Amino acid sequence: MPKVLIVEDDEAMAAALRDGFQYEGYTVTVARDGVQALELASEGHPDLIVLDLMLPRLSGLDVCKRLRQGGSDVPIVMLTARGQEIDKVVGLRTGADDYVTKPFGFMELMARVEAVLRRARAPSKRAGISKFGDVEVDFARCEVVKGGSPVTLSALELRLLEFFVEHRGEVMSRDRLLTAVWGYEGSAYSRTVDVHVAKLRRKIEDRPDDPRHIVTVHGIGYKFTG
Repeated sequence: MPKVLIVEDDEAMAAALRDGFQYEGYTVTVARDGVQALELASEGHPDLIVLDLMLPRLSGLDVCKRLRQGGSDVPIVMLTARGQEIDKVVGLRTGADDYVTKPFGFMELMARVEAVLRRARAPSKRAGISKFGDVEVDFARCEVVKGGSPVTLSALELRLLEFFVEHRGEVMSRDRLLTAVWGYEGSAYSRTVDVHVAKLRRKIEDRPDDPRHIVTVHGIGYKFTG
């Protein structure tokens, strides 16, 4: 059974999430603050973390940042309050894989969780090495080097780059990227695409504000020209 760590300080919300995930067949651990979340994530090695943004002792953003800085690639779905748009963006930039805005339906959360887990488990279809500019990517080994120095990409960033490379020269809408990389249908989460493209540019482009490889096609989406 997949293991989920729920990090939520609201007792009623934590209980509802615990019961829902257990009903869906997950093994559930609950943390009530950010410090406990880091401890349980290290000890329990969960398959997924559902992480509230506002937590005692250590915020969800700080938890996410410390996990990523420590080398953890566990999928993280962040829970944010309605109207916290800037926090959603910061959360994605910090390393969260997705976010769900409160209030939400449990089936919506499960759909997002299952999509994140499918992406995390999906093996790469691509073998060999791809080169563009001073970047060299070995998708089979999940290794990226830029200018002779290793670059750390999250599993999601690597899948996004892989899809761009596989469709070199094609103009791709945000909807298409959402479907192919995130497994979502529709454009409700197009901001997610923009945030992750910006993160990827910062890691592989010489000038992220004037990208050479992942260029914006205004009014449509993006094109990989490496």
